[in-house]
Amino acid sequence: MLTPVRTAGRREAFLKLRAEGKTRREATEAVGVNRRTASDWDNGIRQINGGRIYPDGTFVDYKRGVTTTVNASDARGIRPAPGMDALEKAISPRFLSLQDRERIYALHQSGASIRSIAQSTGRSPATISRELRRNNTSLGYQPYSAHRQSVTRRPRPKPSKLAAEGELRKYVVQGLEVGWSPEQISHRMIADHPDNMEMRVCHETIYQAIYLQPRGGLKREVAQCLRTGRARRKQHRDPESRTPRFRDPMINISERPASVEDRAVPDAWEGDLILGAGNKTAIATLVERTTRFVLLVHLPLDHTAQSVRDGLIQTMGGLPKLLRGSLTWDQGVEMAKHLAFSTATDMDVYFCDPHSPWQRGTNENTNGLLRQYFPKGTDLSVYGPEDLERVCNLLNGRPRKTLGWKTPAERLGELLLVP
Repeated sequence: MLTPVRTAGRREAFLKLRAEGKTRREATEAVGVNRRTASDWDNGIRQINGGRIYPDGTFVDYKRGVTTTVNASDARGIRPAPGMDALEKAISPRFLSLQDRERIYALHQSGASIRSIAQSTGRSPATISRELRRNNTSLGYQPYSAHRQSVTRRPRPKPSKLAAEGELRKYVVQGLEVGWSPEQISHRMIADHPDNMEMRVCHETIYQAIYLQPRGGLKREVAQCLRTGRARRKQHRDPESRTPRFRDPMINISERPASVEDRAVPDAWEGDLILGAGNKTAIATLVERTTRFVLLVHLPLDHTAQSVRDGLIQTMGGLPKLLRGSLTWDQGVEMAKHLAFSTATDMDVYFCDPHSPWQRGTNENTNGLLRQYFPKGTDLSVYGPEDLERVCNLLNGRPRKTLGWKTPAERLGELLLVP
């Protein structure tokens, strides 16, 4: 029998990355294999006994210089004997380990029933029954032999159910051709063939047969039948591994001191931009969380990161050090120079999570109030520093319910006078 080279683990990882939408080069670098090997894996070619075996069963023996044809079972059903690394590899607790099998063996030898073994090992009776049936030998159930058999069956990927012609593949192709999604095909198949257990396939298997040629070979036939029209899977990024927004490290709002949440000290500010017509002009808005005291930053030229940095430094730098504690902003590109601002003003800058405006709700509320004076769709460049100061005075002199009907200016004055 032909024996494959022992690259099953890396081959599985490579094919998984390709199924997730990685390019061949990215997947090749990730698993650390030769580009020729990666090309073979992509095309369903396997390296066996110093030669190559192709999906159609053609075997090219480079040692003897001959080309032969082998049957499908030799081409696809081969599993190499597991090595010590595979036998000792720790996997998910939901799978039986060697220690579990030793305990099952001991209890089985003592005459314990399947249900009592299941209760003792914390497994279901079906798991114990299946283990004793599938991994039995001529000498009865042996734990080490059972573990080797289980590990031998473990490698993936296994041959796709859609790789060969037949009723199952025909049903899937017909469903795709009339515009059904793989999920619709998978569920409708059960209703159309309730008694035929061979007519079962999950939607992920159909997607892999379309997107990854060696997994099933549906790509050339029906890739364009998908509603998206894609011939490759779109990659979905893990939100936890998203690319950092700025070159300088950001401090997340989760690390903001508890005193900021308590609004006990008037030194925590929230900021944002309000934009004018076509997002071409802007005014930077600042509000102190405890007193709701408002400051506006004039941006006469543009609202690039450099202009916003300079405007914030000029505005916040004129405040007493007692009031310069921290600034909370969203992850807009205008704050790319946040480290320079922090260094110049000695203020920590905290950033909200993406798409979470409620994390700086005081500023959002203030921006709503400011729209009374700076309506949406207007050119904000027509307002000069005097106009911004006038609006600040109006808002800071307006009684606020949340302050017990005191004004922000009065509340700030009271807190500053507290010894």
